[in-house]
Amino acid sequence: MTECAVGSAVGGDDTAGPTASRFDPAAWRKASASEPNGGNCVEVNFGTAGVGLRDSKLTDGPEFVLALGQWQAFATAVTSC
Repeated sequence: MTECAVGSAVGGDDTAGPTASRFDPAAWRKASASEPNGGNCVEVNFGTAGVGLRDSKLTDGPEFVLALGQWQAFATAVTSC
């Protein structure tokens, strides 16, 4: 199994971390690679506040917020693995 150093490709700033929702509730989309039985599901939301990530089982739980540049670095890192 090959491991990728995704963490080193994504910088951090004060916009990342748990917050009250800054995103349109109807705009959350479940990842296509999520399990159909409800396990291991990640949702993404592209909004004016940045890109939100959350656990689909915890819709009222914390959201991880990335700036657009951070999202692009993350997406590039995981697709190159």
